[in-house]
Amino acid sequence: MADSYLELIKTRRTCYTISPKSPISDERILQIASDVIKHTPSSFNCQSTRFVILLREQHVRFWDIAKECFKATMSASEFEGYEKKLLGRQAGYGTILLFEDLDTIREFQVKFPRFKYHLLDFSEANNAMQAFNLWTSLQLEGFGCNLQHINPTVDQRVVSEWNVPAAWALRAQLVFGLPTGEPPHDKVIKPTEERIMIFGAASGKEASDILS
Repeated sequence: MADSYLELIKTRRTCYTISPKSPISDERILQIASDVIKHTPSSFNCQSTRFVILLREQHVRFWDIAKECFKATMSASEFEGYEKKLLGRQAGYGTILLFEDLDTIREFQVKFPRFKYHLLDFSEANNAMQAFNLWTSLQLEGFGCNLQHINPTVDQRVVSEWNVPAAWALRAQLVFGLPTGEPPHDKVIKPTEERIMIFGAASGKEASDILS
């Protein structure tokens, strides 16, 4: 039963060579985001993740802001190389900004004082699951995607440009567009027997014996 889901996980890849085209409607993108944010689990069901979807010219504007912010904080020689990466992200069709609502997290810190100092860490896991589900869903619709983390350099500009609530903390940016160029390459994967331990297996074997 799990094999079909695992195949989706296995085929998800980072794609940097993308164009400003979309294989689906903007309404479909919104519906996918809506389903993902509704049905991705979160710690204590706090539902702390927030999305801002930027398409076409708004996506381009975001990466213009990113270039302005990094240019102001880098030397000319550093920025010259980094700008090429930013231009590659800007070449896509859209960017979904992923936030965590700190007001919601503070609310749950009051509700669950025992976990007060852990809920921020838990929220990072919430956000990561949302990003993965968005990424996989958009890839299945024909997009190439890559996940970026250029916060906090752009945070204040994002808040002012799109009137984002101040309590929303930017955590990641999922960039997507129509794939171009070569198909994504195979991933280099470390041996799983070095990364998994199992105890109590009916066979009495260790992970290295079962997976070899």
